[in-house]
Amino acid sequence: MLALIDLQRIFADPSSGWATPDFRRVVEPARELIKLFSPDVVFTRFVAPEKPDGAWVGYYEAFPFALQPADAADYQLVDEFEGAPTLDKTTFGAWGPELAARVDGRLVLAGVATDCCVISTALAAVDAGVQVQVVEEACAGSTAENHAKAIDLMRLYAPMLEIVSVEQLR
Repeated sequence: MLALIDLQRIFADPSSGWATPDFRRVVEPARELIKLFSPDVVFTRFVAPEKPDGAWVGYYEAFPFALQPADAADYQLVDEFEGAPTLDKTTFGAWGPELAARVDGRLVLAGVATDCCVISTALAAVDAGVQVQVVEEACAGSTAENHAKAIDLMRLYAPMLEIVSVEQLR
């Protein structure tokens, strides 16, 4: 199963407060992965809750522009993937009962941001006993440095979490 994490306009738009600078770089590797895994592919979307609670209150005080409804243009997938079915979540990590129900022992991850939603999903899936592979060139971080740090951190979870390339999955 391939999960493409948060390939949304809010992360692609350079003027967004959540812009991922290398976002465009992951589009082509994501397309390649879709060819390899189709139809066993799911796109996830980070969306704001209707009413934040707990620690999320302070988070959205820091990022008020993100308090938009799930159907807002910013929260839609980028044009290259527009219209694909999505698994929506109001948390950084996409791992939960909905994604778990689709996974049969192995989860391949790609998307943004490596240092937030990708790593949160990967570590939760590993804790649930799933073999995880993160496709390095199909991920981008909040910065290139943070992407590299997250990749290095995830390498520490071997052999349950493996950093791979598109070519290795062919």
